[in-house]
Amino acid sequence: MEERLAEFAALLRENGLRVSMSEHLDAARALALAGLAEREIVKNTLRASLVKRSVDIQVFDELFDLYFSGAGAVVRGVETAMREDFGLSGADFQQVVEQLRELAREWGMEFSELARALLEADSGRLERLLREAGAAVQVGRIEKPFQEGRYTHSIAQALGLAALQRELDAFQERLRDSDLDPGRKELLRRFVERRFRDLTEMVQRYVRAELAKRRRGSEDDLRIQNLAEKSFYYLSEDEIRRMREAVTKLAQRLKNVVAIRRRRGKRGRFDLKATLRRNLQHGGVPFHIEFDRRVREKPQVMVLCDVSDSVRNVSRFMLQFVYSLQDLYSRVRSFIFVSDLGEVTRLFEENEIQRAIDLALSGAVVNVFAHSDFGRAFRIFHRDYLGAVNKKTSVIILGDARNNYNQPHEWVLRDIRQRAKQLIWLNPENRLTWGFGDSEMDRYGPYCDLVHECRNLNQLYRVIDRLVA
Repeated sequence: MEERLAEFAALLRENGLRVSMSEHLDAARALALAGLAEREIVKNTLRASLVKRSVDIQVFDELFDLYFSGAGAVVRGVETAMREDFGLSGADFQQVVEQLRELAREWGMEFSELARALLEADSGRLERLLREAGAAVQVGRIEKPFQEGRYTHSIAQALGLAALQRELDAFQERLRDSDLDPGRKELLRRFVERRFRDLTEMVQRYVRAELAKRRRGSEDDLRIQNLAEKSFYYLSEDEIRRMREAVTKLAQRLKNVVAIRRRRGKRGRFDLKATLRRNLQHGGVPFHIEFDRRVREKPQVMVLCDVSDSVRNVSRFMLQFVYSLQDLYSRVRSFIFVSDLGEVTRLFEENEIQRAIDLALSGAVVNVFAHSDFGRAFRIFHRDYLGAVNKKTSVIILGDARNNYNQPHEWVLRDIRQRAKQLIWLNPENRLTWGFGDSEMDRYGPYCDLVHECRNLNQLYRVIDRLVA
């Protein structure tokens, strides 16, 4: 069981779950206490030990069913179908098996382990043989449906199906020549023939089950990729739910990339001048290499999100994305605005992220049903919060810049730009519409270091990647 638990933990990791070695050991200890007799108890025990995030529960459940219902479920399912087709009770089945065994002994035929397991419906032994054959041909590497045939053939060879066929043919030949009752003889003939077909089906279904396990992760990745390219404006309710999971996964990937980048960055780049200076005593021969050990500071971030109706989905995911990455920053402060502006940083400190976002967008902080007035909101920020902006601060504004023909007060952005490390504007509208109608992007844009169209998750991801670089 330890080996299977290790395989299952590896499968979870391949599908995006974070399972540490200590959690793996916890799961093994918990299973030892809970026992393996009840499938649901095993499932609940592993779920409690290995799953930390609610978004991973569905993935865990699907993988558990795929993994622990693999070869064993296939073997048992095929056998049950055979008994039903033959109308055999347990006692009748046992009688057939005993007669086969007796005839083989009488005719001096010695069945192989595979033949005995198959004819006696020894599920445990059949499952073991199937798994051993699968491991021998590395069926766990299957990735595409067109590989099914190749792996099925390879497992059949590893099991020795050709030898089994000859073994059963020899038995059938002796059976035909025997003087058994014709009805009984026909039953035994059909039984042996059916068991061989059953084994072929077991192999095929086992390979398909392995493929389903491997494809679950790749299909999930493809679904996220498609969703990440879809405009925030056109998400359905179901897609919004799935987008939350996608945002979490993409944020985690970005964190991993940045963590690796920062670890490598600590060593610094090769410093030619320092190396030459250090090695003057050796006549310029570089016995000692010097690296540029520049210290990277974690950025501070202020996010100003327009939460008017037209951009609310974008704001939701922007806030979620930034807060998923907040341990990459030394400090994150968030503000929402429509006409008034309010800080929601404490909401995120005191609540789970989705609840914090729901609270922020509920209207409790600012009137979310008012008409957009960017100029007024910017003046409030200038009056109350500009002093908190310094050269370590990246200020990100998310909004469509549609100001309802109010005063734009673009000078506020000029002042922010003078104090901040950088000022970024993300606009969820198509760039071709900027500056038309009541859009003030032409006035705001010149004061920003970066103005970026941000209509989907991939664009948001690229902007954040640049921010934390």
